[in-house]
Amino acid sequence: MKKWLTFDLDGTIMQNPFVKYVFPEVQRNIIDKCSYEYNVIQELFNEHYLRVKNKRTVEAYDWDDIVEQHIRKQQLELRINIEELVEKHSTLPKVYLLEDESLSVLEYLKEKGYSLAAVTNGFYKYQYPVMRELGLTRYFERIITPDQVGYGKPDHRILQTLTKDGEIIAHIGDRLDDDVQLANAFGIYSVFIYRQLPYHLLTIKADQRSKDVEIKKILESKWKRETQNQLNSLTESAIPDIIVSSLYELKDIW
Repeated sequence: MKKWLTFDLDGTIMQNPFVKYVFPEVQRNIIDKCSYEYNVIQELFNEHYLRVKNKRTVEAYDWDDIVEQHIRKQQLELRINIEELVEKHSTLPKVYLLEDESLSVLEYLKEKGYSLAAVTNGFYKYQYPVMRELGLTRYFERIITPDQVGYGKPDHRILQTLTKDGEIIAHIGDRLDDDVQLANAFGIYSVFIYRQLPYHLLTIKADQRSKDVEIKKILESKWKRETQNQLNSLTESAIPDIIVSSLYELKDIW
């Protein structure tokens, strides 16, 4: 019986090439075909947010479809393949691990007997090239993505496939709306990674930090940013069980 620890990828373990390289190239390619300047990237994200709002979570992360739809709307003779752009830009230092100790922490957890799975809203074709470049693939037995299972975070059904051969212990991620809510809904430990944690909170045990007055203000602020102020206050479902300032702190927990 496997003991699964599941991890978010972007913002938790690694930096993908979308913001700095893929989207700017899309912007340039489209503007080159247009007769006027406008913010292509913002238009793409508006469609992304609309799909998320309408609970079309899987479609919200299909960037090939979002870009293709935008090109049709603009009536341009142009083909852009996001998968190919991700492959092109998935090279060091364009992509990188967020912590120098990331691989050693994953190795430690595996040596402790845990099975590791990546659970991400990014499509497999966008995530795998980055993981391969960063040497992450050897540590994860499973890579769970919306295009594979038909669900996206925070829908807890994205985790169901892992329960067929084991028990899920915890999910680790950097977002309250996706990662923490996912874990809480599934009834497993929710581990929130926040690398700007105030110094004095580092003296508090990781499973006690969410009770601190200052961290509650931090969580409230982050929740509003993630939900674009659509929800007034932090909900109980988005409060993490455990808060860590780095992946390295996971070694103190498991």
